[in-house]
Amino acid sequence: MKFVSGDRVFLILVLLLALAGLAIFSSAALGLLAREASSVSHDILLQTGLGFGLGFVAFFLARAVPLAKLKRFAPHIYLATLLLTLLVFVPGVGFHAGGATRWINLRITTFQPAEALKIGFVLALAWWLAPRSRALTNVKKGLFPFIAFLALPAAILLAQPNTSTTILLLATGAVMYFAAGAPLRDFGLLALTAIIALGIVILVRPYVLERVKTFLNPSANSLSSGYQIQQSLIAIGSGGLVGRGFGQGVEKFNYLPEPDGDSVFAVFAEETGFIGALVLLTLFIALAARGIVIAGRSNELFGGLVALGFSFLIIFQAFINICAMLGIIPLTGLPLPFISHGGTALAATLLMCGLILNVAAHRKS
Repeated sequence: MKFVSGDRVFLILVLLLALAGLAIFSSAALGLLAREASSVSHDILLQTGLGFGLGFVAFFLARAVPLAKLKRFAPHIYLATLLLTLLVFVPGVGFHAGGATRWINLRITTFQPAEALKIGFVLALAWWLAPRSRALTNVKKGLFPFIAFLALPAAILLAQPNTSTTILLLATGAVMYFAAGAPLRDFGLLALTAIIALGIVILVRPYVLERVKTFLNPSANSLSSGYQIQQSLIAIGSGGLVGRGFGQGVEKFNYLPEPDGDSVFAVFAEETGFIGALVLLTLFIALAARGIVIAGRSNELFGGLVALGFSFLIIFQAFINICAMLGIIPLTGLPLPFISHGGTALAATLLMCGLILNVAAHRKS
């Protein structure tokens, strides 16, 4: 079939992660049964209908659209996603929760436009970099415009605030920039700029500073800011080698905050143990590796950068979430791709995969 042709291995990996994600989410969502004012059936319905259903519609459409047309309209798509992201600041439209304004209120559910911004950003950056690959050695034509390109989405996301997505986009942009042919000379300047910017964010955002302090000493506030990471480590550790059994987890009931969201990996690790967690991690790595292979086989730089950008974005987001649950990095709030609660995030991830499969259909013979 034309809609799914391109790379059979990549398609199988997407299907495995999507189906596994739905099962893992459903098990984790059962932990909400013990909590007041929760509707498990509503959450599963939204995840299945909005995320899984509309996500696969987006997946097939993304695979079918001509790559040349996608390249042509990439800047327009990016502008639309920027404007959509700005709507969260409009009174009556934006939805405020947890100290952040990151969602658009659709009444029956909420929509996080930052997920759409990820797609627009990668497409537009690939469109901008592809014809300039040989000019990137010139600082005035490469590095300075690139930094300016990153500044606008970073400013919008930080204003929400959404620090974790900002870091994700900046890291993805840097990978695409160097893959397009930028000199390693620019790496030092970009790294220094990123460190200074992150330091400023930590100083001016109290919640970011609190997460860093919790990371450095998680036992200091075990009943407040350190509670989530403490419970996550307990859940992962109690899973042992083979876990308690799928659906048999204990921590998701009244202990782990957001068992179907940020903490879903901890729930899965408790139920399937080290072996289950390793299998899931292997699937993510295999998906990203296959995406990078597809990028390398693309018959044009634009397609290669699109496949590389989305592959890195998915695997980097997965690693950030998993590492946060393991206490390797500070907590971020980024969802685990394919799995965490959030129909918008799941639909966006499937759309990205559809675009990677699209690039695979236009690879070198």
